[in-house]
Amino acid sequence: MNLVRIHECLCDRTRLRVVHLLLQGPLCVCHLQEVLGEPQAKVSRHLAYLRRSGMVETERDGKWVIYRLPERRPPLLETNLACLQDCAAEEAVFRRDLQKLSKIRGLPGRRRAAL
Repeated sequence: MNLVRIHECLCDRTRLRVVHLLLQGPLCVCHLQEVLGEPQAKVSRHLAYLRRSGMVETERDGKWVIYRLPERRPPLLETNLACLQDCAAEEAVFRRDLQKLSKIRGLPGRRRAAL
């Protein structure tokens, strides 16, 4: 993974928000869709792009597909993810995403493995 590839992944607003949410831990597409307020097809398309680029990994849990950031990340990716976290703290949309995610995680009956 090189710098250009990382920035190609992060140059889209939706992908940027997805990666920021995945920094909080693994999620399924339905939870990302709920937080982002975007159609499932759009979220899935962006997740597929991130997966092809090596920015996210998947794991099957029954009928669920769980998305996560790679456990082993190259230093260049780690640096850019740290920058994303710092910059996102200043942007209202990212703070709202985290608040929505927190509410989803707190709802009874939610699958803990996917959250």
